[in-house]
Amino acid sequence: MPIYPVLLAGGSGTRLWPLSRKSYPKQFSKFMGEYSLFQSSAQRLSGDLFTAPVVVTGDPFRFIVTEQLAAIRQAPQAVLIEPSARNTAPAIAAAALLLEAQDPDAVMLIAPSDHVIPDTESFRAAVEAALPAAAEGNIVTFGIAPTRAETGYGYLELAESAKASAATPQRLARFVEKPNVEQAASMLADGGFLWNAGIFLASAATLRDAYDAHAPKVLSDTKAALDAATTDLGFTRLDPAAWDALDDVSIDYAIMEKAANLAVMPYTGKWSDLGSWDAVWQESARDTSGTAVSEGSIAIDCKDTLLRAEADGQCIIGVGLDDIVAIAMPDAVLITRKSEAQRTKDAVAALREAKVHQADSFPVDHRPWGSFESLVQGARFQVKRIVVKPGAALSLQSHHHRAEHWIIVEGTARVTVDDNITMVSENQSVYVPLGAVHRLENPGKLDLVLIEVQTGSYLGEDDIIRYEDFYARC
Repeated sequence: MPIYPVLLAGGSGTRLWPLSRKSYPKQFSKFMGEYSLFQSSAQRLSGDLFTAPVVVTGDPFRFIVTEQLAAIRQAPQAVLIEPSARNTAPAIAAAALLLEAQDPDAVMLIAPSDHVIPDTESFRAAVEAALPAAAEGNIVTFGIAPTRAETGYGYLELAESAKASAATPQRLARFVEKPNVEQAASMLADGGFLWNAGIFLASAATLRDAYDAHAPKVLSDTKAALDAATTDLGFTRLDPAAWDALDDVSIDYAIMEKAANLAVMPYTGKWSDLGSWDAVWQESARDTSGTAVSEGSIAIDCKDTLLRAEADGQCIIGVGLDDIVAIAMPDAVLITRKSEAQRTKDAVAALREAKVHQADSFPVDHRPWGSFESLVQGARFQVKRIVVKPGAALSLQSHHHRAEHWIIVEGTARVTVDDNITMVSENQSVYVPLGAVHRLENPGKLDLVLIEVQTGSYLGEDDIIRYEDFYARC
């Protein structure tokens, strides 16, 4: 019986700012090793036991999803596009309805795409052990053996006769909301509680029945959004009108806290939701003084500290630090006590209140054709570094308020300016006058890199009139 992985990739977490931002959230960044959290999740849920994944994400991330999957030689079975964030209950309902229509016997493994589970084989074995219970009509949630009195996670209370270290699914008494310090310590000492990983195994039909019983409006509104969905370049766009009628509600609140057919599969391997910089520190390799550093970071006489330089050529040095997190990005730096790392979201809220663009905007803007980053900006000019992927092209467009100069640094570009089409090679440049209809294409097999100099009275990204676009953004 194949298992259908469902990867939830629509989150925009703020607790790992500045590396995780609304425009490029943490699941797509590399925190541990050479792969992003999303790629690692897709690799973990692949192989003989699994089908190709179903991904639920937001519109800004749809090409990031397919690009990152392609980089690990995977292709999604489907990518569902949420018109807006409505939490996990609608997202999971949409995937369940989609899969049940495709395969009435489909068994789904629903997982966030931003968790760290280093032992892939051990986790797959736990999934396989839980499969019979799911096939019998249970919703199996995965519980993590707690290692500390953690207040950042929800908990699962086992039934009286259940065992926290069992190798098969156990009876579940109840879900417990995130506790305070005293409650967390008490639950850790009790031994009958597990961390709630937010990972679920169940048949699509079982989930549909659970929604029908406990959240019928979520089910009906989600069905309406799926029935009226449109297909766009292989993506399935859920209908915005029906979707916006949905409440913002989690799967725990809508279903799990009410359903009777619940079981928990204990998992004793390492796991982290990587929900704060303190969690990143815990998962990182540390020296004898408890300090973890990235490439480009140097620690001198530091203790229990995390230092990360997140850009090539960047350097961060800590001297005599204790219990400190210091994260350096090209456009922002975070410094906090590690014990206060959960409050990073408060810093993001303060930045948003002050209308500071670094609150949500990543320094590199990822587009379906490649990416760009702003190097310097003044009152009437901006300089960008632009990378265009092989075979990709920007839209045919014009601007009301700016002219552009393009200097090719690497590769060869095919450039359209009004009725003229020219090939522009390294060390050559081209001028795009204000109002000219233009397009930039990469006909080569390597990345095209150029420097763009914009001049004009307004340089915002919304000063674009698109006439034609390979990525359906007109």
